[in-house]
Amino acid sequence: MIKKILAIALLTFFCFVSSFGWYTSQAQAFTEEQKLLLQSWRIVNQSYVDESFNHQNWWKLREKFVKKPLLDRNETYTAIEEMLAKLDDPFTRLLRPEQYHSLQVNTSGELSGVGLQINVNPETKLIEVISPLAGSPAEAAGVQPKDSILEIDGVDTKTITLDEAAAKMRGAIGTKVSLRVQSGLDKAAKPHTVNIVRDRISLNPVFTALDTSTDEKIGYVRLNQFSANAAKEIAHGVSKLEQQGAEAYILDLRNNPGGLLQAGVEIARMWLNNSTIVYTVNRQGALGSFDANDGMLTDDPLVVLVNQGTASASEILAGALQDNERALLVGEKTFGKGLIQSLFELPDGAGLAVTVAKYETPNHTDINKLGIMPDDVVSQDPITYAQIATDADKQYQEAVKLLTSKQNVLADAALESS
Repeated sequence: MIKKILAIALLTFFCFVSSFGWYTSQAQAFTEEQKLLLQSWRIVNQSYVDESFNHQNWWKLREKFVKKPLLDRNETYTAIEEMLAKLDDPFTRLLRPEQYHSLQVNTSGELSGVGLQINVNPETKLIEVISPLAGSPAEAAGVQPKDSILEIDGVDTKTITLDEAAAKMRGAIGTKVSLRVQSGLDKAAKPHTVNIVRDRISLNPVFTALDTSTDEKIGYVRLNQFSANAAKEIAHGVSKLEQQGAEAYILDLRNNPGGLLQAGVEIARMWLNNSTIVYTVNRQGALGSFDANDGMLTDDPLVVLVNQGTASASEILAGALQDNERALLVGEKTFGKGLIQSLFELPDGAGLAVTVAKYETPNHTDINKLGIMPDDVVSQDPITYAQIATDADKQYQEAVKLLTSKQNVLADAALESS
């Protein structure tokens, strides 16, 4: 009897060893290309905001794509891109090494190109302009928010990814790029070609000035992007305006496509005391939050300018100031991007941008695809960079009017938020 039990135990052990050896050999048999694809799959599996993966069988997709013959790195990248495309989420995407590097530069330094912030329109699937950067070649050429980029140097943008489109528009200073553009403002207009000469794009995100044209000294602060140095530059600019005697402020977030979440939170803390800035909602539906304590730079009255190019981190800041009654919003409904991405670096220098959470404004408003409606809606035809904050800028003039004619109301709002 004992011999029989021993024999069964030994047989079970050898079966286990055999199975383990088979599993180990299978794991060792994965090529470097398969390992990169599996690591990408695993990052999304652990981090993606929607546990249903937008109703995709994520495990089945793993098995399908790992069986693909991946002969080189380019084929692996293509397979990863195809796998991520199944999520139907343009914000979750592969960043090839040059694209990943460019994104890092875009949030911390400077680059050369045409100066467009772009996105994939979730309805039309076309590459759409969020905004041209202020003073950029694209802005000078007349490219407007909501314009669709149909072709880049003759390449149909439906056949390339968002990051490939961005890479095609970047390039050496002095070189030319041709864009086929469909107006987003005039749907009846025929597509037209815009030829642009690439130039160095300044990424200094903040511009400040003191408006003394009225009895009240108004500090004007324009924020173009939430880059790594944005909070520092805002603090420096507001401190300088305070020294110059500013009594009220206009914060211009028009055509600001967003950027770093942390930069948005830090800047919100400069205008708020003891307030919730934003709620985040993870894949389990759990709420987190970012809050402001006692670091407000000034309690002077504040108006925030927004438009359809105000997106992402800009909407976090605008929503925080509006819901906490710290500021009035003037302009047009914002873009409506209520999703948060994290960046994950892959071993070969590529990266993944993955949607990891949603956000809600302090009043628990989900603005994704809906945007934020201003307190004072002022429509405005496109104006040039040189016309911003002039008599031609109706939204700016409305903000000045509010700050001068309703000074006490806005001041009370500021005191309540403190």
